[in-house]
Amino acid sequence: MALLSLRRDPRLLKVPPYLSALLILIGVVWLLLLPLKEYSRHTYISENALLPGQVHTYFGGSEQNVFNAYRHEVQALTGKGHEEIAAKLSEIFRSVGLKAATQKYEYHAVGNTYGGENAYGVLQAPRGDATEAIVLLAAWTNMHGELNHDGVALALTLARYFKRWSLWSKDIIVLVTSDSKAGPQAWVDAYHDEHSPLSAAPLPLKSGALQGVVVVDKAFDHGFESLHIVYDGINGQLPNLDLLNSAVHIASGQMGIGVVLQRMWKHGDSYHGRLQTMLRGMASQALGHTSGPHSSFIPYHVDAITLQAVGSGWQDEMAMGRCVESTFRSLNNLLEHFHQSFFFYLLMQPQRFVSIGTYLPSAMLVAVNFTIMAIALWILSGRPPKPKGGPTAEEKATEQAVEIVEKDGMVAVVPTKDLAIVERQLFLPIILVVSSHFLGAIPLYIFNNARSNTLSQVLACSALANIFLPTFLAILVSGYTTLSSHRIILLQCFSLLLLGMFLATLATLNFSLALLIGLLAAPLSFTGVPMSGENGAAPLKTTLQRKVISNLVLHLLSPPVVVLALCTIFRVDAGAMLAEAAFGWKVSGLWTQVVVCCIWWPAWLIGAAIVSPAL
Repeated sequence: MALLSLRRDPRLLKVPPYLSALLILIGVVWLLLLPLKEYSRHTYISENALLPGQVHTYFGGSEQNVFNAYRHEVQALTGKGHEEIAAKLSEIFRSVGLKAATQKYEYHAVGNTYGGENAYGVLQAPRGDATEAIVLLAAWTNMHGELNHDGVALALTLARYFKRWSLWSKDIIVLVTSDSKAGPQAWVDAYHDEHSPLSAAPLPLKSGALQGVVVVDKAFDHGFESLHIVYDGINGQLPNLDLLNSAVHIASGQMGIGVVLQRMWKHGDSYHGRLQTMLRGMASQALGHTSGPHSSFIPYHVDAITLQAVGSGWQDEMAMGRCVESTFRSLNNLLEHFHQSFFFYLLMQPQRFVSIGTYLPSAMLVAVNFTIMAIALWILSGRPPKPKGGPTAEEKATEQAVEIVEKDGMVAVVPTKDLAIVERQLFLPIILVVSSHFLGAIPLYIFNNARSNTLSQVLACSALANIFLPTFLAILVSGYTTLSSHRIILLQCFSLLLLGMFLATLATLNFSLALLIGLLAAPLSFTGVPMSGENGAAPLKTTLQRKVISNLVLHLLSPPVVVLALCTIFRVDAGAMLAEAAFGWKVSGLWTQVVVCCIWWPAWLIGAAIVSPAL
């Protein structure tokens, strides 16, 4: 029976806010500890059949002359139409003995048209049965809009070079896309018969199941210093770590070429360098955007990476070709699809990583803080409100009354007030919380369908509207029904409960996005009604000072304001970023904005409405 008294103990509800703050702090500290060598591991190859760097590469010598000839032909096509470029590339593929085909595509998003024509050739494996294939991809223009003339010429040279070898057990598909986003997406969608006939043409020529993709990107004609390996996929998905480790081992170990990740051109083996690499990787994963032509393949469980030549040095295109050759030789050794190594990881540097079992608790601790506060609010909602003024004589007598309770053969004397049950009015809070999440479909539709030249203004108007929207919502609801303190407590309870549940689930799919939103939404756990009033009774209302501070904090951390602030800090055009997100929604299946509009924003809206002056 001591538990009955414990439920009414006013000290019980003083613990959850401090516990939630402690969990958030531990989660952040946990994340900051990951770059230490004591908590990260050295990379290794799990799939023994890969044997990276164990073969002698022969690409070079006379192939330099072939490359120069192809580069001259590619440069001659500069400024030509997509059809003419695709026709010429198909002619080159056929001339070296490959079966060739083309594919047209056209997407429409945010008032823009993304169209082109892909060209590809299939090298049938002399020792295979066309059940498996490897893809070598070179986009005509890279992610920066630069003409990838050396990358395309290198892909054509390697196609001719691979045709001369009889060791291949898997088909090799050499693909040249018109751009780095829509083209690869159209091709891989059509390859798996998941394309829309209105946007992309079907593929007239196919091979077997795709086992791996390597993208070459070299947009200049001088020597390079190192290889920048890009591996982030759509919605934070990542390729199998074995593919990445194989490319790093071949480039740095076998070829002696430096490897960089996440645009860390100068990476010292220091805590700061590892932390910065990890945070950059988390930022890219949280955005979930297309980071290269390889990103389109990863949602289809096709492991893919981009090899991008960066810097100015003495390494030439032949060295890059040998890296591709050795990587393809390793992929050719695969007996089954990549599966042994990690699909969830954070890279600190090319040779160090942490797996999901090590970093996941960080986001989970942040998500659990919302659940703890929701449970505390549920307990608080079961307590009677503290009456205005002093207690009457009858109430004093009731407080002093006791009852004898017998259960399981035990007898206890319990104060009558501890047995009091408060009926919870659940209908209205549940309706409001569920409706707010469905309401998120409105900004989702607006941002995904506005024209690209108006997205910056739409974001600014959204930030301005969010200043008044919580108060308007509170006035609207108050005009139809009375929002008692118990209903307000339950409203905040259900909102935090759903937020914690969503973030805990999201953390297993996109750790970085879940952690980022969890930290930005953390003030929702500490705003709203106070946890307890005098003697543990539910408070009648929030103090004016608390409301003012809570309003200020929440409005500074509203989703549109956060987006504007981040774009300003990192000098990113907000309109271009939103246009990229809308393109990803329409073409690539990007759902980052779904999380923002339908999970984060509704929770923020409920929290801001609770502390608005209208309540």
